[in-house]
Amino acid sequence: MARDIKRVAIIGTGVIGASWSALYLAKGLDVVATDVSPTAKQYLQDFVDAAWPALERLGLAPTADRARLTFEPDLEKAVADCDLVQENGPERLDFKRKLYDQLDTILGPDVIIASSTSGLTMSAIQSACTRHPERCVIGHPFNPPHLVPLVEVVGGETTSQDTIDRAMKFYAGLGKRAIHVRKEVPGHVANRLSAALYREVVHLIHEGVADAGDVDAAISWGPGLRWGIMGPNLLYHLGGGEGGIEHFFSQFTGPMTAWWRDLGNPELSPETCQTIIKGVLEEAHGRSIQDLAKYRDDILLGLLALRADELKTTQQQ
Repeated sequence: MARDIKRVAIIGTGVIGASWSALYLAKGLDVVATDVSPTAKQYLQDFVDAAWPALERLGLAPTADRARLTFEPDLEKAVADCDLVQENGPERLDFKRKLYDQLDTILGPDVIIASSTSGLTMSAIQSACTRHPERCVIGHPFNPPHLVPLVEVVGGETTSQDTIDRAMKFYAGLGKRAIHVRKEVPGHVANRLSAALYREVVHLIHEGVADAGDVDAAISWGPGLRWGIMGPNLLYHLGGGEGGIEHFFSQFTGPMTAWWRDLGNPELSPETCQTIIKGVLEEAHGRSIQDLAKYRDDILLGLLALRADELKTTQQQ
């Protein structure tokens, strides 16, 4: 029988792991975190405390309590009695394979092992598990996980359908917008889309078409505003007028494919990187990373509040 998920173990408490921890606590779960860094415990506590006011604005579960967070440096003790492991280790296949082999040995067969990996495939990771690879799955969030709803659920060659179903149900139950990525590709879906857009960003800056600030403005004050409401397929459906997506394709297939052929394939040379770095620092206008993150999160909270009813409807479907 699949166990209910009430206790989550967090492996790796950097930016992503700490953000996951804050979310799970806000949803009323018990969280035990582990990390080998000597500064990890304090960093985690500081992150959760800083994130808590935003989570209060979004709405805490009745049983939400920061006191339900435990830090345990010993991995085996940390994962004992957990119902799900959210792994956030380094993006190195050798590291993850060794870790998953260890987890596969010490965890019960019904404990889900979910990886936050942004680019590695689960088939490559779970190949180190000789006992129960079927319970291994990717649960990739978008940064910061405690605010951004998206989670990409990706199974590997030996991941069971039951594990995928349980993971989808678990993340949706947290208020996340979980999507099932049905075929393994490096970078999954969202990061590949982001990388494709950024490739053209780099090309336009390198070619002197626009500087870093103007390219960012073109995205965030143009299509980016619309993307916070709908994805490009629905937006192009609207762009077709009364004829919808069919009319859009009949009108714009030629121009769009011509643009595709003209898109750049730049190299991130040291000179190009320095051009972008200079432009980004100018765009930041002296604001610290913390200031920019707060600005981002405040805007995100406003957008999430506007879309709250839609997200609830999606989770109930």
